[in-house]
Amino acid sequence: MVTEGNIAENEDNAVKVQPKETPAAKPKVVYTIEILKIIKDAQQQHGLRHGDYQRYRGYCTRRIRRLRKTLHLPQGDKRHFKKREVTEQHLKDEKFIYIPLMLAERAWGYAMQLRQEANTEPRKKFHLVSRLRKAASYAVQLQTLCEAEVCDARTKLEAQAYVSWIVGVLHFELKLWKSAMKNLKEAQVVYEKLMSALNEEDALLYKQKVEELTPSLRYCAYNIGDQAGIEDLMQLRSQTHGDLLHSLDSLMIQSKEHSAEVLSEVSWRGRSVAVRSERVRVFLLAERSLDASLGQAGADKIELLESHLMDCKDAIQVIKEEVKQDPNSKNRTQGSGLSSLQYLHSYLMYIRLERTIQRNLLLAQQAKDNLKTAGNGQQPSEGKKTRPQDLVRLYEIILQNLGELQQLSGMEDDAQYQESVEVRTKTYKAFRCFYIAESLAALRRWRDCVALYSRATAYASDAASSLPSSGELATLKPELATLEAAIDSNKYSALAYSVLGTEGTPDTEPGTVAKPGAKLKKVPLAERLGEYYEDPSLASKSPNVIKLPPDMQPIPAKPLFFDLAQNQLEFPSLEDKLDVKIKPAAGGGSGQPAGISGFVKGLWGWGGAKK
Repeated sequence: MVTEGNIAENEDNAVKVQPKETPAAKPKVVYTIEILKIIKDAQQQHGLRHGDYQRYRGYCTRRIRRLRKTLHLPQGDKRHFKKREVTEQHLKDEKFIYIPLMLAERAWGYAMQLRQEANTEPRKKFHLVSRLRKAASYAVQLQTLCEAEVCDARTKLEAQAYVSWIVGVLHFELKLWKSAMKNLKEAQVVYEKLMSALNEEDALLYKQKVEELTPSLRYCAYNIGDQAGIEDLMQLRSQTHGDLLHSLDSLMIQSKEHSAEVLSEVSWRGRSVAVRSERVRVFLLAERSLDASLGQAGADKIELLESHLMDCKDAIQVIKEEVKQDPNSKNRTQGSGLSSLQYLHSYLMYIRLERTIQRNLLLAQQAKDNLKTAGNGQQPSEGKKTRPQDLVRLYEIILQNLGELQQLSGMEDDAQYQESVEVRTKTYKAFRCFYIAESLAALRRWRDCVALYSRATAYASDAASSLPSSGELATLKPELATLEAAIDSNKYSALAYSVLGTEGTPDTEPGTVAKPGAKLKKVPLAERLGEYYEDPSLASKSPNVIKLPPDMQPIPAKPLFFDLAQNQLEFPSLEDKLDVKIKPAAGGGSGQPAGISGFVKGLWGWGGAKK
């Protein structure tokens, strides 16, 4: 007997059993078939760029053969033919949908080939119409497959627009103007809705298709002739079926859900671009969650930013390769704007430069903390002394990054963007001047130091007047106020030291401020009479007045006067002091001294024996 208690007990059991079966269910696979993009790419690559419909028809035939072979859906064997249509049960792979699409394209391509040949052979026009009917039947089969649950709203809309276009072309050839106009207008409306719902790169293709249908619609309206037909043409934009409107709503909802789950496009400075590379998508998702990760990182913020910058470098390299292979990017001139890939590259470069600036600001904050710690007489936490020159280098890198931000492609005409970068540039120039002045103060170059403090004040006041009252840039105001206070304090100290005349190179280590008179203290009073310095050692028992003994100084060994006078002196004759015999001359004349040669001959016996 069934009672109310048994019923309740059975219901409880049913509720308990149901969750056990839920995890076993597999998630549904949803296909997105971009029909217009697929056929346009195939047409451009296989003959239609030059109007060769026969080549395109041959490509479609080969493509169908490859698809049937890959999907194991042959139509019989070598001897027998057995027709096998694609049904909804085959939709385990999205490639099955390509078979009716290629069949329709092959029939349409054959019809366009016959249209070219019909100029000389009118009978081929009947064959043309027959092939268009075949294309329409395959297009209807494609739409039936796309109405399955495994296809999303975009695929259904594209299939519907494709069928409307094929049927419109058929009725156009049959001169059924009203029916042709209705179908072509319905295709145009769907493509316009898709164009408004998708990103800029995909919307360009649909815009071209809409413009392609406009002349045919005008010709249909002209052939209708009456005013009612023209008014119907204008009203068809708003007269769409209920299923179509429902599909458009579904498309918008699914697009939002898809962008929430998987990043397919990014928006920057009022422009949306598609992201096709998987590596770039992963990086941009990490970029969205980086600020939250930095808030929880603590002391590891710099390491996290450096790792993120390495990923950004890889993503930029991927986009560079895509830009090289993209024909749209090559054809862009400087005045015609950027393609989607080029704009995405600029966005990634913007991220890289901004994150680099953020990392350098964190390093600068660490250096400032170390300087304060050293000024209080404590040991820095990292064990390495920080000098003002280190901060100057960091702010130089930041200013260089800001300069690259101003020169990014596509941002030259963005006045708001350029203004914000310019304000930040003035701010960090003030910090750079301040720490250059601190470096010169360590070298006791007080006049240069005062000049740089004045320049830092000018930059800081200019930047503070340009900063907005709210937003990200407003956070720089407290930093500038602190900087201006530090500049005033140090500037007056530098002025006092410059008045005392303590210019020169200190004997202390770089990075420390020398006390005034530290060098003059070692100089004796006799050598610094022209410089004022209150030396308390002069009143002590051992004053430093003069150096004793004085240093040795070199003097000339010979006066230059005597060297010049020697050439004008006449020395007295010393012949009377010489003991020399005079030899008589031959013929009774007076003799002359024999000379030194005779003396030597006689001494050594060189003259020989006398006979």
